[in-house]
Amino acid sequence: MAKGTPGLVGADLENLVNEAAILAARRNKKVIGMEEFEESIERVIAGPERKSRLITDAEKRIISYHEAGHAVVMQAIPECDPVHKVSIISRGMMGGYTLALPEEDRTVRGRSEYKAELAGLLGGRAAEEIVFNDITTGASSDMERATKTARNMVTRWGMSDRLGPMVYGQKEELIFLGREISEQRDYSDQVANEIDEEVRKLVNDAYEVSKSLLLKHREELDRVAAKLIEVETLDEVEFNRIFPAPQPKRSGTPIPRR
Repeated sequence: MAKGTPGLVGADLENLVNEAAILAARRNKKVIGMEEFEESIERVIAGPERKSRLITDAEKRIISYHEAGHAVVMQAIPECDPVHKVSIISRGMMGGYTLALPEEDRTVRGRSEYKAELAGLLGGRAAEEIVFNDITTGASSDMERATKTARNMVTRWGMSDRLGPMVYGQKEELIFLGREISEQRDYSDQVANEIDEEVRKLVNDAYEVSKSLLLKHREELDRVAAKLIEVETLDEVEFNRIFPAPQPKRSGTPIPRR
């Protein structure tokens, strides 16, 4: 349970246990089992299942390759978190989802880990382009997250060699709500253009990494997608049986040079 809930605070865990209790009651159980806990984790993280949603065979194939693309890229990059589950069953507003969980809690993250995360986020879009020679709207939330992460890398975390270890823009926040209300720009139009170029470069480079890895592991991509079409959900064991990690996983946390 702890491995599957990194970063959750007490209130999240309370919500998770309540969800598990509700699921157990609906199934006429007197005891909450691991099946209910695992389902409640996914409900808290990704939303409730929408098995009633009807999709065509063509859409199912697209979603399968999209999620397989995420999973294969994440599996191929050592700095990405291990893939815990891949599913094409709709949850919330998502057509499918790939759940990757860290092996340990971390308070600091390195630039290499964020670059790996960008590539993993864009793996679904890259798979669509490679397999169908077209792209769909299915990657909209992935691109939004990737763009936001890349912009934070450049403007908040000083991870751009070109712009250096500086913070660009002063944010005003509602401290007790943890919500941003505005951002005051304290840089020139020229710097704004450089920020946009750096963000674009980070995202484009990550996309090229995704495409390169999927072309290299095209056979594994096809096998994962085919299995998803057949069974709809793959857990960690089943996924690793189809595509064992080509390199050992390692934390993206920086280590001393030797």
